[in-house]
Amino acid sequence: MRIVSICPSNTELIAYLGLMDQLVGVDDFSDWPEQVHTLPKLGPDLSINMDKLESLEPDLVLASLSVPGMEKNIEELERRGIPHVVYNPQSLAEIAEDLLDLGQRTGQEALAEHLVSTYRTMIEHYKKIAASTLTQRLYWEWWPKPVFTPGQVNWLTEISALAGGENVFIDKPQASIQTDWDDVYNRNPDHICLAWVGVQTKKVKPELLLKRPNWSELSAIKENRVHVLEEPLYCRPSPRLLLGLKKLAAILHPEHFPTDDGVDPLLKRA
Repeated sequence: MRIVSICPSNTELIAYLGLMDQLVGVDDFSDWPEQVHTLPKLGPDLSINMDKLESLEPDLVLASLSVPGMEKNIEELERRGIPHVVYNPQSLAEIAEDLLDLGQRTGQEALAEHLVSTYRTMIEHYKKIAASTLTQRLYWEWWPKPVFTPGQVNWLTEISALAGGENVFIDKPQASIQTDWDDVYNRNPDHICLAWVGVQTKKVKPELLLKRPNWSELSAIKENRVHVLEEPLYCRPSPRLLLGLKKLAAILHPEHFPTDDGVDPLLKRA
C-alpha cells in the first residue's frame, strides 16, 4: 500500500503502526519520526501541492480537519477521486479510535489493539494518581497575540486533568478559544504553559510575558511557574500526547507522579 499523510498527527499514527515503509509523501510540517525527512514534501498543510500528491499514486491519503482551511484539501481529494480518510479527533478517546481505524484499513489490527490497550491503561493509571493531588490551574498558550488557547472540548484539557491540573478556560465549551491578555490575567493561573503552534521551543521567549499589562502580578510569574513546552507533544492529536502527559505531570506534581524518563510508553520494549 502507498500512503500519503498531509497532517503531522496522521504521520505519527502511521509511525506507531510500523507503516513507515509504506509512506511515500508527507506535508512540510511532519517532522517525526526522523525517516520523514527523506520523503517527498508536499507543501504546508494548508497549501498542499495536489498535483505532486497525485503523482505519487497513493492508495490512501490521510487528511485532517484539525486546522481551519484544511477543508479545501479534502474537497480537492474528492474532486480528483483520490482515496482518502479524514481524521479530526478532539479527545484522547477519539485519537485511540483513529488509531484502531487506521489499523483496520492497513492490516495492522492486532498492533493497533495492543497500542490502544497500552494507551488506555496509562490514561487510567494517571487518572487515579491525579485524583489524590491538589489541582493546579493551568493556562495554555497556543499563540500570544491574538491569544489562542484550548477550551473545554480539547485533548489538552484532558491532559491537564490527568496531570493533576485544570485548564483555566474549561468553562468555555469550544475546542479553541480566541481571547486576550486581560482575560488570562483575571483568571490568574497557577502555571503558564507556552506551546506556540509551529514554533520551536528555543524561539519561544517567556520573558515577553512581563511586557503584558499587569502580568508581573500573576501567581505563575511571581512563583516562576512558566513552562516552555514542546509543541509536537501538546498541540498534535496523536498518541505522542502521552509523552507530553508524563512531562507535565512530573512538573506539576513531582511528589506523586513518576519521573519523566522521556520514553514513549507506546514504543517501550520489554
